[in-house]
Amino acid sequence: ALIAAGHAPEEALRQSLYRVFSTPPGGYGAGLGALIDGGGWKDRAQLAEAFIAAGAYAYAADAYGVPARPALEARLGAATVVAQNQDNREHDLLDSDDYYQFESGLAAAVQSLSGRAPAIYHNDHTRPEAPKIRTLKEEIARTLRARAVNPKWINGMMRHGYKGAFEFAATLDYLFGFAATSDTVESYHFDLLYDAYLGDPLVEAFIREHNPAALAEMAARFLEAEARGMWRPRSNSAAPKLTQLARRETA
Repeated sequence: ALIAAGHAPEEALRQSLYRVFSTPPGGYGAGLGALIDGGGWKDRAQLAEAFIAAGAYAYAADAYGVPARPALEARLGAATVVAQNQDNREHDLLDSDDYYQFESGLAAAVQSLSGRAPAIYHNDHTRPEAPKIRTLKEEIARTLRARAVNPKWINGMMRHGYKGAFEFAATLDYLFGFAATSDTVESYHFDLLYDAYLGDPLVEAFIREHNPAALAEMAARFLEAEARGMWRPRSNSAAPKLTQLARRETA
């Protein structure tokens, strides 16, 4: 195809072998964090475009950050599986925005280019002798239950003042990021976080006292999830309460 497009055979061969892609030299990230945090996106296709544009630079023995968008698009368009291996227990996929940006953002790019959603696996290699292979949807549900809405973890965070409140807000943000970039988050997942954080009077009071900015951001994020169709609140009182919280805490 490259030869047919006018490239010399030697150059066509070189470009056809590109397999490692990233940001340009000195860059970092998948291009999604600021876009999602600021709410400045229309649909998943726009997020896929940001991911592709950010990482369309090839690295090889004779290439160091060479612009190679056609090569990246060719590889992604042919992909059927996205796999993320995790080999440590120091954090989970709702601990950092890197997971949704790189793992789920990659899936969004594949879907945009191929027209089909790839299978997404989040593989647990913390015990190399007994790896656990789970779908991303399974891993998100497992992490929510095991950590994010676990009363032991919540009580532990409430011993850390503003930083604990920040962790609640960050967990919600990262779940939202997965929902924006892939079909791996269910509406009831947002219900779980709402009930555990803002639906619990004690936790809500803690966040308001120690980090009112986090409370306002959480209310706004829940409302955005509802507005974008990611969340259909189980509680009829959730939306009015969130609207009130968002207004009061930003006033």
